[in-house]
Amino acid sequence: MAQELNDQNFAKEAKEFKGVVLIDFYAPWCGPCKMQGPIIDELAEEFKSRKDVKIVKVNVDESQTTAQEFSVMSIPTLKILKDGKAVEEMMGLQQKDDLVDKINKHLK
Repeated sequence: MAQELNDQNFAKEAKEFKGVVLIDFYAPWCGPCKMQGPIIDELAEEFKSRKDVKIVKVNVDESQTTAQEFSVMSIPTLKILKDGKAVEEMMGLQQKDDLVDKINKHLK
């Protein structure tokens, strides 16, 4: 299960993390987000033993400050941070294999 972040813990858990963070910006009422959710949870399970990767979710309705900071205009939006800096952005439903490739690319 992916870790749920909010405005209060986002900086500590994602921006200050040394490594790669995949962030799923979503809302519970969003249809494509509901399809993306299980994929994100599968990735969290697959990468849970790695200390240099974190898979997280941010509910844009509950964490509007963080969503605004990352210029989230539509959902789902997925962002990859490396050592606290945004290095990649994807909008819309993403396939698991593509996300694994993108995470691995930034681990090199």
